Amino acid sequence: MNARRPWGRFLVPVTRGVVGMKDALRARGLLRSHALRWPVISVGSLSAGGAGKTPVVIALAKMLRAQGWEVDVLSRGYRRDGRDVARVDRSVDGAAARFGDEPVLIAACTGAPVWVGANRLAAGRLAEADVSDAQRGVHLLDDGFQHRRLRRAVDIVLMTEEDLDDALLPAGNLREGFSALARADVVVVREDELESAGKRVWRLLRDGTQMWTVRRSLRFPAPLFVFGAGLRPVAFCAIARPEGFAAMLQNAGCGVVETVAFRDHHRYTMTDVERVVEIAKGLNGSGFVTTEKDAVKLTAAMRARLAQHGPLMVVALEAVFADTDAVMRSLAAMLQVGEQTR
Repeated sequence: MNARRPWGRFLVPVTRGVVGMKDALRARGLLRSHALRWPVISVGSLSAGGAGKTPVVIALAKMLRAQGWEVDVLSRGYRRDGRDVARVDRSVDGAAARFGDEPVLIAACTGAPVWVGANRLAAGRLAEADVSDAQRGVHLLDDGFQHRRLRRAVDIVLMTEEDLDDALLPAGNLREGFSALARADVVVVREDELESAGKRVWRLLRDGTQMWTVRRSLRFPAPLFVFGAGLRPVAFCAIARPEGFAAMLQNAGCGVVETVAFRDHHRYTMTDVERVVEIAKGLNGSGFVTTEKDAVKLTAAMRARLAQHGPLMVVALEAVFADTDAVMRSLAAMLQVGEQTR
């Protein structure tokens, strides 16, 4: 196991103890889970960030809606300003700060209602109160593997090769140990890691757990695509694993000369934008590249400042299941079983 923070090794037993205590309380029925009227599909991970949950939530929402399901998304809204439970409204000023960057992105990409709040049970009840009793649909629980207060029909867990070599918090980024995968109905691995990570993951799963493969790609805006920010763009992002974004840009043929990384979910200021512009000037950069998740946090003034030096290209990180039909058949079967056991 790799320790990102060696000083944290001494506190790993505390994390393990807290997780174990919660499991024991649940086994005794002292921590209960509650059902909603609609079934819940949870999309989560063992790691605290960077597994690629948001693109998978978006992909599932699009797939389910295309099949005629009513879909909404329940999200914590990590590092948002508000504490109440609210439906994402992309039209309000500072929407990313009010609701969280990922919820705003999910709402923009899917068109589905997105509800945010630490209390996902309350969010789900509000979501259901917003629709007719005759409507049947499904909730997507974003980053929900550890949110066990809400009963779910399907538990989907994303695993990466990096997760398999990681350690528990605070030494690493794992919120739970690998034994927690026994709760998973489905584990999702990346297509490019199927050979290296897939076999290792299989050994950790209980009988009956399915493994789905997801293909990740970058979608560049037309008409210039990878050259939308010129031949020497500077990339910037505030995501959990910026090195992965940088590698994908390079592999796609985007000639990035520098990647400026901020802390995951970082809220940009004009000072940050000035720093990125100065780096571009120093490297004779032709423009800027960032992710959709980052773009929702840029104000009009920030975009204008970047435009004074060069064009801004916003790139979408997309996830597509290798076998979409098989995924939909599996989901339909699991949701039917979930409905029968509610």
